Formats: sequence, structure tokens, C-alpha cells
Amino acid sequence: MSTTQPIKDKQDLKKFMEYYQKVRPHPRNHAMIVFGLHTALRISDILKLKWKMVYDFNEKSFRNHLYLLEQKTGKESIIALNPHVIQSLECYFQQRNADSDDYIFTKTTNFQSPLSRSQAFRIIKRAADASVHASNISCHSLRKTFGYHAWKQGTPPALLMDIYNHSSYAITKKYLGISQDERDSIFMGMDF
Repeated sequence: MSTTQPIKDKQDLKKFMEYYQKVRPHPRNHAMIVFGLHTALRISDILKLKWKMVYDFNEKSFRNHLYLLEQKTGKESIIALNPHVIQSLECYFQQRNADSDDYIFTKTTNFQSPLSRSQAFRIIKRAADASVHASNISCHSLRKTFGYHAWKQGTPPALLMDIYNHSSYAITKKYLGISQDERDSIFMGMDF
């Protein structure tokens, strides 16, 4: 069995994100993928989210931050909801007649219970198979992809360790799939 990997290639990542938007339109699936990629949350935490956590029903607007007690660590996380997340949620929200206590990512027939982890896996796997053609993409790849691209964009390792609640950079480095190829490219690109 291969280890879950991040989606490293930006073109592959773009195709993956657009699968449920352009190839096989499905606002819920698209929003789940965009949400996972931009928040670095575990799928277990994403599936437990309710609309009232991201949308203020009194103000009729999306919130700027998500406040969440992470299931695995028991730690509180405050996550800024960037425009990509809000845009994908808005598109999905418009097709739903959501109540504040409804789960966000549900079956189309039952808004009171969340999607199962196995259904979320199938949704992500279908998009990955059709767009990235990689066998080692799973729900956890969303979380890993966030970190890999944040690292490539210059996010300090200590900040990624904090986001992931890792105890060492060695764990974060392994988690992100930083390989010898990336190390080689740094050495080869040095020009004093």
C-alpha cells in the first residue's frame, strides 16, 4: 500500500480542484475539496462542520474565521476562511436551503447527518483518478497538499509545525513529502 501524498504539480492541482466545478459539476464535492485544500483540516473535522460555523444566518454573510475544536488533538483552531473557500461555499449554499444546524457536507437526501469518511474518500478518489491519475491520493492528501504548497511559497517550517501540531520539523518534512528531488533542485539552483 502506498503512502498518501500531496498533489505537488500545480497544473495537476488545478485540474483536481476544477474536476467537480467544470468536468463533472457538483457544488458540494467542489466545496469539500476547496475547503480541505485551503484549511488543512482533517477530513473528520471537515465532515463535522455545520453551516452556522461558517455562515452567520442573522447577518446573512459568511464568517471570516472558523473556530473549531479539532477532534484528534482536542486543541482549538482558528482558521481564516479565504476568498476561495467562501466562493465555493457560496456556490454550494445557494443551491441548498440550509438551516444553521445542518451539516455542510451531507448526502443530498439527508442534511441532518454528515457524509461518511468512505463517501468523502470516494469523492476525492474519483476526482484524483480522473484528473491527476495518481493512486496515492486520498482525503489526507488535501491536508498534505496545503502544507506542501505553503512550504514551497516560503511559509516558515515552524509555522507549518504549529498548524499541523507536529512536535518536530522531521515529522513535518516527512508529512509534506519533501523528497530528494526538492533537495536536489535547491543545490542545483544555487548561483552565488
